[in-house]
Amino acid sequence: MTNLELYELPGCPYCAKVIDKLNELDLDYESHEVPRSHSERTEVEAVSGQTGVPVLVDPDNGVEGMPESDDIVAYLEKTYGQ
Repeated sequence: MTNLELYELPGCPYCAKVIDKLNELDLDYESHEVPRSHSERTEVEAVSGQTGVPVLVDPDNGVEGMPESDDIVAYLEKTYGQ
């Protein structure tokens, strides 16, 4: 069981790429849906220092707020892939 958290926005293609990888690797995660308006994304900004999504948090491995879908997918593959 992992403690993964994903900050995401429904309909975001970059978020979908990360969600597809999480599902492919059969990883459980807690979803945090962020507001559409960047100015209202205070929770994700506090975690990652920016307002873009997706952002991954993996406290078990010291990841406090990883942005960029390609980086997240590569991290998930390296850390949790077979």
